[in-house]
Amino acid sequence: MKQQNRMMVETACSIAKKTHSKGVLLYADMIEDFESLAKIGQEKQTDLILAIKDQTSFQEASSVFKKVLQIPDVPLGRINQIKMAIIQALSKGLVKKGDKWVCLSGIPQAKTLDNLLILEFGREFEIISSSDLPILSEIVRPEVFETLLNLALEISTEGKEGRKPNGTIFVMGKHEDVLKYSHPMVINPFQGYPEEERNILDPRLKQTVKEFSSIDGAFIFREDGVILAAGRHLDASGENIEIPLGLGSRHRAAAGITSLTDALAIVVSEETGEVRIFHHGKIFMEIEKEE
Repeated sequence: MKQQNRMMVETACSIAKKTHSKGVLLYADMIEDFESLAKIGQEKQTDLILAIKDQTSFQEASSVFKKVLQIPDVPLGRINQIKMAIIQALSKGLVKKGDKWVCLSGIPQAKTLDNLLILEFGREFEIISSSDLPILSEIVRPEVFETLLNLALEISTEGKEGRKPNGTIFVMGKHEDVLKYSHPMVINPFQGYPEEERNILDPRLKQTVKEFSSIDGAFIFREDGVILAAGRHLDASGENIEIPLGLGSRHRAAAGITSLTDALAIVVSEETGEVRIFHHGKIFMEIEKEE
């Protein structure tokens, strides 16, 4: 293992012990020797969670480690690497509110770890915007949430022909309440198809959803991934909810519907390409678009 990476991992493990952290959350695309990494974890008696973007590295790491997260293959800076690792770990129930973890990230191109943070989830407001962390698995199946987050990030980076990305809203879970507090803006393009043909877990649907993301309104997803509607107007206005200045009607609609229904919403900003996740009327994580 690269000497600097070895020093960073060993230091992180030592800090985890001294700070009574649960372990080390590591963005591991820059690790080339997973056997050596596992040995350090064993020697230091430290729990390691790995987050990896590269498919080959993911498969190699999964043969050595039990806790390996695959994150979207989109450009991610150091802080967004950690954010994606956290949100995937939250989705799978590997971390929870009140946990403290040492987080490592760095520059994949240079294969170098160079950024270390100690985070207590629910108190760190720069990484997680709200202390009110949802138990994601109680709202939506983890694989559905991860698929939709990955899709939102892809939409945010794929503005057609050099144009801005499509802005869109994915609302998932609590679908009966969400449908009750919304109405169609256009004819529902998914109506009438068998459920097995409109489940977002089917990779063949990804491009279809990207194309329909240009339609005004929200996508509504059942907790198991079935698409119930697109082009849906969210009636909960969110007028009395505080959101950061500069955010527009999509973000206010997402805040409103999640405050009324306990659903989750992912918003892609048409202006900036940033991705924000809402729950209980608040942003609990935002992922800035990388240049």
